[in-house]
Amino acid sequence: MNKNWFLVGCILMALTVALGAFGAHGLKNVLVANQRMDTFETGIKYQFYHVFGILIACLVASQVGQTNLIEWACWLFLVGIIVFSGSLYVLSLTNIRWLGAITPLGGVCFIAGWVSLGLSIRK
Repeated sequence: MNKNWFLVGCILMALTVALGAFGAHGLKNVLVANQRMDTFETGIKYQFYHVFGILIACLVASQVGQTNLIEWACWLFLVGIIVFSGSLYVLSLTNIRWLGAITPLGGVCFIAGWVSLGLSIRK
């Protein structure tokens, strides 16, 4: 589990940096013209935070051992990134408003992931 999730975390972090740079430079004219740069940047920030969550989960697993709660935390962070950040990226680029309705579901995944990670150290 540790090695796979650590690799996923590293790949996601590289992707996050690339998306942030692409948004700031490659999409700047599109996003600024449509006043959606803040939406895109919010997606990037939350993706960054939760990739760190995956990497922290790997560190926790290395200390307390692999648990189902740590595995769940990683999956919840990943789903949260896809739903929360992904919906904000698409919303900022396309202005498809109904996507805003699913964004909170990604936030719930983030919250559940942190709760799962916190509970994982109970013995």
